[in-house]
Formats: sequence, C-alpha cells, structure tokens
Amino acid sequence: MPEGHTIHRAARKQREILAGERLAATSPQGRFSDGAGALDGRLLKDIEAYGKHLFYRFEDDLVLHVHLGLFGRFFTHKGEIPDPRGAIRLRLVAPEAAIDLRGPTACELIDADDEARLLGRLGPDPLRADADPERAWQRISRSRREIGALVMDQSVMAGVGNVYRAEALHVLGIHPAREGRSLSQDDFDDLWATVCRMLADGERAGRIVTVSAEDAGVPRSRIPRGERTYVYRQRACRSCGAPVACWDIAGRRAWACEACQHQEGLPRPGCEDHREIAHKGRTPLHG
Repeated sequence: MPEGHTIHRAARKQREILAGERLAATSPQGRFSDGAGALDGRLLKDIEAYGKHLFYRFEDDLVLHVHLGLFGRFFTHKGEIPDPRGAIRLRLVAPEAAIDLRGPTACELIDADDEARLLGRLGPDPLRADADPERAWQRISRSRREIGALVMDQSVMAGVGNVYRAEALHVLGIHPAREGRSLSQDDFDDLWATVCRMLADGERAGRIVTVSAEDAGVPRSRIPRGERTYVYRQRACRSCGAPVACWDIAGRRAWACEACQHQEGLPRPGCEDHREIAHKGRTPLHG
C-alpha cells in the first residue's frame, strides 16, 4: 500500500496540472458513472492529502474522496490523451493533461459530515503543516501496545507504513516490540522528527531512500533498489552488519536489528548511539 509520501506527492503533482481547471470527468469502467457525471464540467479548486487519503475539492462544495488501498494506481497523461483501456474507475481531463485512476479501495463523493467522520478516525499526518504531534504522543504514552504497531496505526499517525516504521525505529535504536508507554517524551519527539524527515525526503524524491549517500558510497539517486534501506527487507543490518530479525506485529511483517535496537531501546556495546546519529541525519556502516 502506498505510504503517505506517495499520496502527498500525487496531490502536489496533480494539483499542478488539474487545479483551477474545469474538468471532464468520466468512468470508462462504469463503476463510478454517477459520481463522474456529478463532477463533469466542474471547477477543481484544490487537491488535499491527509495520511493515505486524497480529497479533491470541486466548486459547489463537492468533494471526491480517494484511497488507493493495495492495488490502486494513478496514471498521468500529458499532451495527446490516449483512448481509455482497461478498468479505469475515473478519468479527469484538463485542457493539457489527464489522470486515470485504477483499482482504488475508495472512489466516492462525500459530504462534510462524511469527511469529518473520516478525518476524526485519523491521527496527525507528519507531512501536514497543521499536524499536532501531541495527539499521537497522548495515544502512545498511555499504550501497552508495541510501538511497532502504534506507529502504523492510522488513528495514531496517519500516512506511516511498513517501510518508514522499520527505518525510523532502526535509526533511533528503538525496538519495535517495546511498549508505547515505555518511550520517553524525548524518544517520541525524536521519532516524530525522524518520521517527518523521512516522509518529506520521500515526497521530494518520489521514492523511499533512507540510507545516506555517505553510507552507500554513491549519491542517493544512484543507490540500487535493494540497498536503499537499513533493515527493511534486509538480511543484514546496513548499520552494523548483524542479522536482521523478521517477525509479525499486528499482522504485518516487522524488521529490526537486534544488535542496534536493544529491547530496552539502548544500543548494545560496540554500537554507536543511534539517537545522536539520527540528529546528524546519517547512520554510519560498521566493519
């Protein structure tokens, strides 16, 4: 499932080509024909991302809600628009560009009450300027649940997925199995800042790269796909070389270096302090 950086990047890129235009809306697949008909010819005022959700704000207070889920994807066309092919749920056409939406979990028109209920179920989004991290801290500091589960709970933090969960906790030396309430305020502040930085990096680059250029020995844009993370889907920790443990937390696969991420959140002898390294924005390789 796309993480928050992908959704925010989609909102930004689509805003550049669609916002401020009157759009032709169709549902070539037919599953959203009524909704597309209601949007057809209307002015798109803005596109807003919150966590893994997109809100397209049209004139007359019409709001289109999209959630890509596991299989949803956007396709952008510029210049000549090809004939629709395959299961396109929604096509939005501006004078010089168009987007196709395929396979979303949600593609629906919602009213103000629907939107309020949806947003009320979500925690703060680290990529939003109006995010209130205190809301997340209040949930985490009182919870016996594992921090690895809490970080991915969209009602705690909106937009964080499996990759950023694994990488942010690793960079800070926090074991995913620690209870949320065992984290100090400083632990949480560092976690929030790290997640914000990683998501912002991903939004700018259009891909997830958490390994630094110094560690990789090449510019981040040239790091091979399988080497862009420290522990996520790695056999060995790219910080210290120790084996990476892999197990399930709340039904999702988790990764952690048992050497760098001591159960009590303290680096083991021989490992550098990952909190200090996190503030420097890099994690050196060992050996």
